[in-house]
Amino acid sequence: MSAQDSRFTYSIDALKQLTQDLLTQARKAGATACEAEVSQGFGQDVSVRRNEVETIEYNRDKGLGVTVYFGQQRGHASTSDLSPKAIRDTVEAALSIARHTAKDEFAGLPDEALLAREIPDLSLYHPWDLSVEQAIELARNCEEAAMLVDERIDNSEGASVSTQEALFMYGNSQGFLAGYPSSRHSVSCAVIAGDDEGMQRDYWYESKRDAADLGDVAAVGRRAGERTVRRLNARKIDTTECPVLFEAPVASGLLGHFVNAISGGSLYRKSSFLLDSLGKQVFAPLVQIRELPHIEKGLASSPFDNEGVATHARDLVKDGILQGYMLGSYSARKLGMTSTGNAGGNHNLILESTGQDFAQLLKQMGTGLVVTELLGHGINPVTGDYSRGAAGYWVENGEILYPVEEVTVAGNLAQIYRDITAIGSDVLAQGSKQCGSILIGKMTVAGN
Repeated sequence: MSAQDSRFTYSIDALKQLTQDLLTQARKAGATACEAEVSQGFGQDVSVRRNEVETIEYNRDKGLGVTVYFGQQRGHASTSDLSPKAIRDTVEAALSIARHTAKDEFAGLPDEALLAREIPDLSLYHPWDLSVEQAIELARNCEEAAMLVDERIDNSEGASVSTQEALFMYGNSQGFLAGYPSSRHSVSCAVIAGDDEGMQRDYWYESKRDAADLGDVAAVGRRAGERTVRRLNARKIDTTECPVLFEAPVASGLLGHFVNAISGGSLYRKSSFLLDSLGKQVFAPLVQIRELPHIEKGLASSPFDNEGVATHARDLVKDGILQGYMLGSYSARKLGMTSTGNAGGNHNLILESTGQDFAQLLKQMGTGLVVTELLGHGINPVTGDYSRGAAGYWVENGEILYPVEEVTVAGNLAQIYRDITAIGSDVLAQGSKQCGSILIGKMTVAGN
């Protein structure tokens, strides 16, 4: 038994056998095609507030899902019980659903030629042997570092340390059978500062595949504390039109709206403001976006998507022109196209910097608003209309003057993307989308 197998309830070989059993049972019962996934995971989450242990949570999960086809009739069922009887019952439930489901000409397994044949090791699994006592100590150190930043930090929402590990196996009746372990570890902290003018809150976190890459937990706490203190004495401003600089932690949200707009489901439902945009200018010419699924230790790295389709590096946006969509097999068929290996979402979307650091972006902006927090969900995916509550800082002559709160930033995403004038080198890798701060030439900022 390998070291990784000893950490999980079921070994990787056991998951292979379970997956194969599911497929065999479905085929014996008459399914013309089938696919199955079996997964398990475990972890712990420890949080501390005001130096006292607040929560200690353990999780250990397992489950399986099976999808069967009778021609183009599809049925799916799942369970968290991996006993032989539960497996038989789950397969039978999927078969029963398929028998009573209408035919869908676009349903079915992916094109066999697109399946991953080689599974590279992307270094996604780095277990962290962290005891509860050690986790508590790390969380306390993180929170203490935040509280020591400034005497005006007088309360805390807590610091937490989380470690998670997972192992899965996916297979289908085309002969595909593969899976791998993964890990994700994180540290976070949120504190509250107050003075005669009121109270402010902010936070910071880091998330990595390998705990060794998290660095000093005290640095996370200090960042949270510094961000909180900077927001004290926030003002309201008058309504204006001006450049807006989205700080890196919130700038990735602009990429998220883009991903949603070019995803197959939005496109075939015609619920996207980027319909029929392939090969057209969508962003400013300086914008380059790549999808890089095979980055070692990448938070969204994967050798294949949720259907076993191989993932590949590609230019998604080149010189502002849209080069491709985000498609799984079903949406690709609906659109008369080919799967792009994005069943389940995007893989490490990278927005290339135009070279400026944050201070240089401020100088380039001159006078305008830095957005560090966004509130609400005022986005219309059909029209691209964008309106969200915001907080941040007012800038004049390239210098931050004072914090701002209770404003709204508004525009249209199609125009916002074309008005990107610079992308910072302050790149954050906290999720599936990596980018620096994004400077927009002009937006409406609604205040007093």
